[in-house]
Amino acid sequence: MQHLGFPLYTIIIFILFVVAALFVDLVWHKNDKIMSLKSASLWSIFWVLVSVVFGIFLYYEHGGEMAKLFFAGYILEKSLSVDNLFVIMAIFTWFKIPQNYRHKVLYFGILGAIVFRLIFVAIGSGLFMLGPWIQIIFGLAVLYSAILMLKNNDSDDDEIEDYSNHLAYKFVYKYFSVFPKIVGHSFFISKNTAQSELNKNPNLNFLDKKTWLIATPLFLCLCVIEVSDVMFAFDSVPAVIAVSQEPLIIYSAMIFAILGLRAMYFVLESLKKYLVYLEKSVIVLLFFIGFKIIINALNAMFDLEFEISSTISLIAIFTILGFGVLASVFAGKKQDISNL
Repeated sequence: MQHLGFPLYTIIIFILFVVAALFVDLVWHKNDKIMSLKSASLWSIFWVLVSVVFGIFLYYEHGGEMAKLFFAGYILEKSLSVDNLFVIMAIFTWFKIPQNYRHKVLYFGILGAIVFRLIFVAIGSGLFMLGPWIQIIFGLAVLYSAILMLKNNDSDDDEIEDYSNHLAYKFVYKYFSVFPKIVGHSFFISKNTAQSELNKNPNLNFLDKKTWLIATPLFLCLCVIEVSDVMFAFDSVPAVIAVSQEPLIIYSAMIFAILGLRAMYFVLESLKKYLVYLEKSVIVLLFFIGFKIIINALNAMFDLEFEISSTISLIAIFTILGFGVLASVFAGKKQDISNL
C-alpha cells in the first residue's frame, strides 16, 4: 500500500527515527550544561551519521535516485540554515540568554520547526504541482531571497536588531504577564515563584496582568525564534521542493537537517569568525536553486530538452559549499598568521 508515493513502512521507519532522535537528545541534554566545541562537533557528526543511515535505507529500499534527492535536500536545508542560526545568535545575545539554557530553547524551537515544516511542505508541494507558472513564481521568490541576503551580507552595520519591536515579542506581552528576569530554565513560573523573586529583588519592574501563567524571558526568546524560523521557511521550503517534489523526501530531508541544528549552532557560535565565506556560499547556492527552478519550469513549458537533474544539483551543492568552506579555512589561516 502506497502513502505519499512510499509504502507505509517507510513512513513508520522515518517517524521512529525522528522520535528516537528527539528522545536521545532530550535525555542526553536534560541538565543545563554549556556545550563545548568538542561536544558540539561530536554531536554534529552523530546527527550527520543518523541522516546518512536513513539515506542508505532509502537507497536500498527505493533506489539511488530517491537517495540522491534526499541527500541533496538534506545538504541544501543544512546549508541554508546557516543564515538562520546566525540570526538566532543575535536573538540570544539581545535577550542575554545564558549559554547553559540555550540548548533547551533550541530543543523546543526544533519541535516547533518540525510542526511548521510539515504545514509548509504540504502547502508548498501542493502548489508546486499546479504547473510551471507556479514553479517560476517559486524560483523568483528564491532569487529575491538571495538578493536580500546579498544586500544584508554586504552591509557594514553590525548593530543587533531591537527585538522588542518583533511581532512575537508584542504578542507575548499582550496575552501574558512577563517576568523581567530569567528564573532557572523555566519558560513559565507560578505567582508564588514570581513573588519570591520579587521579595529577593524588590527593584524589579513587573506588571502582573493576572494571567494564570507568568512567562519568563526564556519563553519570550523562544517565541521570537519560532516566528523567525517560520519566516526563514519561506526561503528554505521552496528551495528544497525544487530538489524533489516528493513530499516525504522533502520533509525527511528538512527534518534530519533540523535535528542537527542545535549542535551545529554551538559549532558555528565558536567558529563564526573563521567562517567568513560560508554565508556567501549559501547566497550563491540560493541563486543556483532559483535558476534551477525557473529553468526546469521553462523546460516543462516549452520542451527545451535541458533540465538540471538531481545528480547535477547534488554536485553543485557540494561544490559551492566546498568552495565556501575552503575559502573560509584559508582566510582563517591568513588571519591567524597576520595576528602573529
